[in-house]
Formats: sequence, C-alpha cells, structure tokens
Amino acid sequence: MKRILFLLLVLSAAACSRPRIIPDEQLAAIFRDAYLTNAYVSREQIDTDSLKLYEPVFDRYGYTAEDVYYTIGNFSRRKSARLSDVVERAIVLLDTEGARYDHEVAVLDTIDRVARRTATRTLRTDTLLRVGRLRDTSLLHFALDSIRPGDYRVTFRYRIDSLDRNTSWRGDVWLERPGRPRPKRFNYTMRRSGSYENYQRTLTAGGEDRRLIFDFSGSNADQALRRPSITVRDLCITYTPPTELAVEEYYHQAAAVRIFADEFFRHAEKDSL
Repeated sequence: MKRILFLLLVLSAAACSRPRIIPDEQLAAIFRDAYLTNAYVSREQIDTDSLKLYEPVFDRYGYTAEDVYYTIGNFSRRKSARLSDVVERAIVLLDTEGARYDHEVAVLDTIDRVARRTATRTLRTDTLLRVGRLRDTSLLHFALDSIRPGDYRVTFRYRIDSLDRNTSWRGDVWLERPGRPRPKRFNYTMRRSGSYENYQRTLTAGGEDRRLIFDFSGSNADQALRRPSITVRDLCITYTPPTELAVEEYYHQAAAVRIFADEFFRHAEKDSL
C-alpha cells in the first residue's frame, strides 16, 4: 500500500512539473502584456537581453516560460487553432485598452476645461465707454490691484471715428511686480476704420505680480494729444485660477451636491451593525 501511495506521489509530481497548455484568451493577454513590456523597455532605453524580463508577466497569469514555449510549439499540432488568431486577439486587447486610456485622458481634459470655465470670474465690465474729450481718456486708464496667480483675459471692441484729431492711438495691458521697474509690455496700435475692431489678450500672472494695468489713453505720435473720438464697447476682464486650483475648487463644489446627506449614511451604518 505504501508503495502504491509513493508511486502516485511521484506521478503527481511529474504531472505538475510538465508544461501546461495555456488557453488562447489568457495567451492573448500574455502577448499584450509582453508587448507593453517591450514598449516600456524601448522607451526607457533599458539595456537588457534577458528572457527573464517576461517572467513577471507569465507569473501574473500563473504560468512559466516553459508553459509559454510549450503552448506555442503545440499550435502546430492543433488543427482547429492558429497562433495568428491569438496574436490578432492580443492586438484587439491593445486597441481596446488604448481607446480606454484615450477616453480617460479626454475625460480629464474635459474636467480641466469645465473646472477652469466654472472658476472664471469677471473682475470688470463696461458695456459702453465714449471718449470725446481729453479728460475722458481717464476712462481708458485704470489698474487692478492685489491680483492673484492665474490668467487674466482682456477683451473689448473699439472704433476710432473721423472726428478724432490724433494721428494714431496706442495702448496695452501689462503686469507689475515689486522690484521690476520695467515691466514687460507690448504696444498695441489701435486701427482707424469705419467698423469696430476687436482686441483681446491673456496675461498669466505669477506669484510675484501685484497689479494689472490697462492703459489705452495715449497717442502714438510725438505731438500732443488732441481731441479724441473713440467708442469702446463690451470691455471685459476675467480671471481664471491655475488649472490645479480650479479642479480642486470644482471637486469641492461637486462633492457638496449629494442625494443623501452624511447623516443618512451614518444611520445606515448603525442599522447595519
């Protein structure tokens, strides 16, 4: 009896050590993971020629390298199966996974856009500004103090009509910070035409910027400023915080919208005890 038991144990051990046939679906998944491993090694320029690189992949599915070799070699003896079918299945898995990641990236991009749009605030708006006298030019010069990091977008429409006695008009917006006597600014020459012209500019403020200056009150010529005749419509200055802060604020707002209050869940937990 002992000899029989010993023989059975030997046969069982031999059977366990024999390579196994891997089902086609799992083999396709192994091929997919091996491809991703190759792509990672190639991108990171990892210097390796060892076949042990794939052993963690095989082990993840409960197989060994010998099982993979044996399964691939066994395809030549299987009339109803082709290795190319398994490879095509692995490609489908890769495409499906890639599409899912593309979708997730698109969702994250959408969340960023929605969060930034939700967090955007209007700091100043003027529907109509008429500049017909010299003293009216003060309407086109103002400052926003104590600004925060983020994007400041300035938009408006303007028209210089035939009553204006100046050769040309200039102006721009810029950021000021302590210790920077010459802020970076780009002069904008306002066009004279019979229709309204559009202006827009976005400035990104850093942590050291303190003021935003709007100044379209000067002439671009060397001669003294003469009687103006300018109409500015739909002046709007908006502020959008950095994306990270906007997303954080958006999640806080979304978390406050719940079907059940926290008390509901606390009572449910008590009843489940």
